Amino acid sequence: MKRKRHTQEFKDQVIKEALETGNSALVARRHELSGSLVARWVREFKSGKHSAGSNNELNFKDLTKDNLQLYQENDQLKKMLGDKELEIAILKDLIKKKNPHLLTKLK
Repeated sequence: MKRKRHTQEFKDQVIKEALETGNSALVARRHELSGSLVARWVREFKSGKHSAGSNNELNFKDLTKDNLQLYQENDQLKKMLGDKELEIAILKDLIKKKNPHLLTKLK
């Protein structure tokens, strides 16, 4: 069986997908590759052995910084949403106590 060579751009794309999804086996199946091959590419990239293409902006440290920032933003938005839901529940209770006929229109 002849060994297939993959371009650096293709490898970078696969590595980026694997890092974003966190599942190299799924990415491997999607691209019809061996799971161990994709895992090796990701491992080499993390250790610095894999050199990303010069035009590619793929950087593991930047990805983890971005992920941390997104997690923090997500937590902040969840708290804000919880506060709004609590506020709505309180307002509905007030309407229910003072004007019960208006509550049917809110649902």
